[in-house]
Formats: sequence, structure tokens, C-alpha cells
Amino acid sequence: MVLSDSLCEVTTAVNTLSTLTTTASMSGVISSGRGSSGMSDRITLVVENTRFVVSRDLFTSRKETMLYSMFHSSASLTKANPKGEFEFEGFSATVFKTILEYYKTGLIKCPPSVTVPELREACDYFLIPFDASTIKCHNLRGLLHELSNEGARSQFEKFVEERILPEMVTSAKRGDRESHIVILLNEDVVDWDEEYPPQTGEEYSQIIYSTPMYRFFKYIENRDVSKQVLKERGLKKIRLGIEGFPTHKEKIRRRPGDRRPEVIYNYVQRPFIRMSWEKEEAKSRHVDFQCVRSKSITNLSVDGIESIEQNVNNELIGVVAVDEIAIGAIGGAAASLPPASGLSNEPPVPSETNTEPKKGPNAD
Repeated sequence: MVLSDSLCEVTTAVNTLSTLTTTASMSGVISSGRGSSGMSDRITLVVENTRFVVSRDLFTSRKETMLYSMFHSSASLTKANPKGEFEFEGFSATVFKTILEYYKTGLIKCPPSVTVPELREACDYFLIPFDASTIKCHNLRGLLHELSNEGARSQFEKFVEERILPEMVTSAKRGDRESHIVILLNEDVVDWDEEYPPQTGEEYSQIIYSTPMYRFFKYIENRDVSKQVLKERGLKKIRLGIEGFPTHKEKIRRRPGDRRPEVIYNYVQRPFIRMSWEKEEAKSRHVDFQCVRSKSITNLSVDGIESIEQNVNNELIGVVAVDEIAIGAIGGAAASLPPASGLSNEPPVPSETNTEPKKGPNAD
């Protein structure tokens, strides 16, 4: 009897312990799902319906990143959903898993299914440095391309502050609204004839002698990055490319009967930058004249228009777009038109000449 009572007590104690263990386990799962910092330090991150349960302390090793600021900042930078989970959008679950590995190992190994630009975008979003010491990628071409873009942006920012901006300020002090800069090599020599300079507008160009800048702009990818930087800094009408630039006079050719000789210059292919710091106007502020040849006859005064066409002798007529339609003629015929305020309905007086029709050889 005593043995039986002891077995019952043991069985009851085991069942009670099992119930407590199950309850504690369920409580731990719920607290992890809700992300309550008071009950557990584990949080649930959701990306493309994939849940990642991690510890808050995981992000303390990289305090410069966004995930650390989100879950360890005094100000709440994110808001959980009704389930207590934190959702992220804009990238795949595979990319996010790779990002989490950075907090464990300090490295990001790019999976074969993830492109380098996609990984680069995620690193920029989470404020993770994208460099050769952090990113390990089998696609070396894609990795080096992104690293070159980053290096080109940094290098061009230095060129802008040290070499390009001073030239733009010089143009602005002259009252110009744009700047055309040509990049020459350090050893290039520009020797123009004072009496016969180039006639293609190069005299208004600004010259920067810099072999490093020449090597930088010879790559079209660097020019694309530079154009994007200039757009971000508010400049307009940006053009970057390579064009011929005259350096020195080669020879003078004189043609018989031509007073002005033909001067031939030596041209070299060099990079150029053209940009403006004024806004692009949608409409012009001046009156726009358009030269067209008069072919149609309006219904205002048919006879008057015919007489004007005879006197003008197919001259060009200037048409002005204003609030009211005004018709003017060139060559002194405008005086024959009546005032615009009151057009006369009377037919014009025929001229004294050519009043009778000409008689042909077979006329009576």
C-alpha cells in the first residue's frame, strides 16, 4: 500500500514537471515571435515570407550598421507588425541571409544566384561597407565593376573640388551661364595663330592640363559616373565626351582669288565637359519669329492680300505669335494694309497700270 502511494506521487510529480516544461517552451516561442525585450532578447525578421529568428545582441558587433541602430537606438526606428515581427522589403531572402552572415563572420559571400548589383544595393541600404575586404564573390568582373564605380565617384568628387569648380567660378565671374572645359595632357602645347585663330568656337573653351584627368575620362563608364554626380549636384545640360581640339597651326593654304588664307590646324582627341548652372526654361521669354513663305490667302481681305503678294514678289513674311493675329509684310508693302482696328469692306482702287488685259498675237 505504501509502495503504491509512492508510485502515484512520483507519477504525479513527473506529469506536473512535463506540463511546466511544455508551458515554458511555448512561452519561449511566443516571446521570440513577439520580440518583447522584457521577456526575451530574440526578434523575428520577415523577408519574403521567410522568418529569421535572431538575437538582438547579434548586431552589437557592427554598431555602424542600420540594423544596430534599428534595435539598439533609444528612438524607435522600426515598428513591428501585429504578430510582433519586423518586415523588410526590397530584396530577397537569400540576400538578407547573406547580410546576416556579416554580423557573425565579418564577411559577405555572394551566392551564385545573387547578382553583384543586387548585393551592392542591399549593402548600401543596411550601411554595410562594400569593399574587397568585406565582399567575397566568384564573379570577379561584376565585383571589380562595382568597386571601380565607387572609386570613380570618389575620384571625380576630388576633381570637381580641386580643378573643375575653380574653372566654373571663373566663367561665372565673367557673367557666363555655362562652362566648356577641355582636358589636355600635361605635355600638350596649344599654339594658336593670333591673326588666324580657329574658327569653330574653341576660343571660348577653358583648358585644364591634367594627365590623370585625361586617363580618367577616357573610360565611358567613368564619364557616366561623373555625369550622375554632376546631376546630383544640381547642374544642367551636362555633356561629357571626347572631341577634336586644335593645338597648333600646321600650314597656311592660299587659294587664287581668295583674300583670306585657309589655316589648317592640328587636332587631337581630348575629353571635354560642358554644363550649365541655370534652369532649363520650358518657354522662351522673347517673341519668337518664324520665317515662312506666304502661300495661303486668308478671308480677311482677299484683294488686299493679292496686291501685297504682287508688290512683295514672294518675299518672306514674318509671322509673330501674339494674342491677336497681325499680318506684316517686308519690302515696304506693309503701308498698303488698312489699320488693324477697322478693316475696310470696300474693294481696293485699281491701279493705273496694267488695267487692260494684254492682247495676244491672235487678239482682235
